[in-house]
Amino acid sequence: YQAAGRGLNRYRKRQRALRAKLQKKRTKSARRRLKERSRRETRHVKNTNHIIAKTIVTEAERTSAGISLEELKGIRQRVRLRKPQRVALHSWAFAQLGDFIVYKAKRAGVPLVFVDPAYSSRECAECGRIDRLNRISQAKFACRSCGVVAHADRNASHVLARRGEDVWTAGRESRVPATP
Repeated sequence: YQAAGRGLNRYRKRQRALRAKLQKKRTKSARRRLKERSRRETRHVKNTNHIIAKTIVTEAERTSAGISLEELKGIRQRVRLRKPQRVALHSWAFAQLGDFIVYKAKRAGVPLVFVDPAYSSRECAECGRIDRLNRISQAKFACRSCGVVAHADRNASHVLARRGEDVWTAGRESRVPATP
């Protein structure tokens, strides 16, 4: 899925440069072309999101696994980023991708749950300890408690998978006491 995301980022960067060039002209035809480019970029992103969602759901279906997604509502208001990161975050249609995954998972009969993403990048997937110092850099994770060293994204994905499993089993367990 990274390759699709990387390709999409390259595409967006190129489109941004072309947009800047057209915006500088300030003519009627330039505005018309900008509108056309906007529609084309929207279609391209939508198609890429469909492909990514289909790949995720197909893999989950093939391995008889469930999917746990981060609850990302309000992320744009919550996080504070540098300008290049803001551009990437605000142009990413993650809600659309989430919606595609939800409907494709429902159609395929793949279990799906939403989990709270809080501190998932700082929590150890092995021992469960949360510490700000666990996250050495953007890419490296090293637990201060148990000593596990892993790629930060991989560790966070394991944490989210475990949280999804916990949510799923909690939902299956009945809250009603058994009748004698």
